[in-house]
Amino acid sequence: MIQKKHIPLLVTAFVVLATAIILLWMGREPICKCGTVKLWWGKTFSSEGSQHLTDWYTPSHLIHGFIFFGFLWLVARRLSVGWRLVIATLIEAAWEISENTTAVIEHYRTVTISLDYFGDSVINSLADIGAMLLGFWLARRLPIWASLAIVIGFEVFTMHMIRDGLALNVLMLTYPLDLVKEWQAAIPPLQ
Repeated sequence: MIQKKHIPLLVTAFVVLATAIILLWMGREPICKCGTVKLWWGKTFSSEGSQHLTDWYTPSHLIHGFIFFGFLWLVARRLSVGWRLVIATLIEAAWEISENTTAVIEHYRTVTISLDYFGDSVINSLADIGAMLLGFWLARRLPIWASLAIVIGFEVFTMHMIRDGLALNVLMLTYPLDLVKEWQAAIPPLQ
């Protein structure tokens, strides 16, 4: 018999599975068209971006977990952590699905320097959800100062390495600035 405390974990697993099914139904590639699944893909200007398990945008998804934990702690404290995890997973899953629609992919290609971006593979989307789950788990266990240090550290690191990160990604998708696009394009691609 399933214990009541395990129901949110089962619902979370169901949300992840449903996301994979929806992405496959949408026509997303299960894995990279190259035929392999790599643990890390570090080339920034490549059609294999967002096709493997982790890449330069994995820290953004980890940060989502920190943000969702903090926000839900503020507004939904009466809910158990398990049900807050379900809500966070639903939000992340909704993002992964909407991010992989033709409209969002084309908008992203238009307003950013990611001309070779053709959406995520399903395995990458699931790994992104996994990174969010890890961020949520870490945020629950770490002191606030450590969580903030990780978030700031990852943002500074990715901005230094690829001139992008969660904050710039949100900015460029919601309010694109030519100045930022030109600054991002001024770096040589990582090989």
